[in-house]
Amino acid sequence: MAELNTGGEISPNMTIYINNLNEKIKLEELKKSLFAVFSQFGKIMEVLAFKTLKHKGQAWVVFEEVSSATNALRQMQGFPFYDKPMRIQYAKTKSDVIAKADGTFVPRERRRRHDDRAGRKRREQHDANQAGVGVNPAYGGAYGAAPPLSQIPYLGGAKSAVPEAPAPPNNILFIQNLPHEATPMMLQMFFCQYPGFKEVRMVEAKPGIAFVEYGDEMQSTVAMQGLQGLKINQQNPMLITYAKK
Repeated sequence: MAELNTGGEISPNMTIYINNLNEKIKLEELKKSLFAVFSQFGKIMEVLAFKTLKHKGQAWVVFEEVSSATNALRQMQGFPFYDKPMRIQYAKTKSDVIAKADGTFVPRERRRRHDDRAGRKRREQHDANQAGVGVNPAYGGAYGAAPPLSQIPYLGGAKSAVPEAPAPPNNILFIQNLPHEATPMMLQMFFCQYPGFKEVRMVEAKPGIAFVEYGDEMQSTVAMQGLQGLKINQQNPMLITYAKK
């Protein structure tokens, strides 16, 4: 992984700036994949990427918490995203070009008054939330960390999280509990990091599952251990077993 780059004088904040992204990936696919990759670190407010030539190969991910942005920056620095290592740093205070693009631009002389009003509104909203149903528990996931098996929903309908008769080790992995937005390209991005990767096959008639093939069972086992429990989004930890032949 590359050295941590915190952007020099840029203070830690809720938004990370990513560049060196693969420019051949379609915009919507890129945004979905960025959301999938980074949502394991906490709640994402927005993913910004633009079609303009000036902004190609770049994106911004806005988290709800600074700590989420910090963890994402540290753990995903240099991650091979569509065959190119991501370069990540904290975003500068929302630049005019981004603000204009997403419709939140405020001229600088009015910005302080605008921010003061927004701050008051946020505090009022926070107080109202606290008086209501309460705050969601903090997200505790981390890249590559597997949750306890008792917490992983098994989609096969069995009461236990572990299938009754697991398949013996072999070169094909069976992936369950995938979110609907998962695509073969997105899964390939994760699994192709491991030696021996051959292909991803998704079952169109059965969303939420996929098969991933490796050269031999040793290679598939390494990939299973590395990606077991990876959360593509906050609700869907991957459940990986050997495929039945």
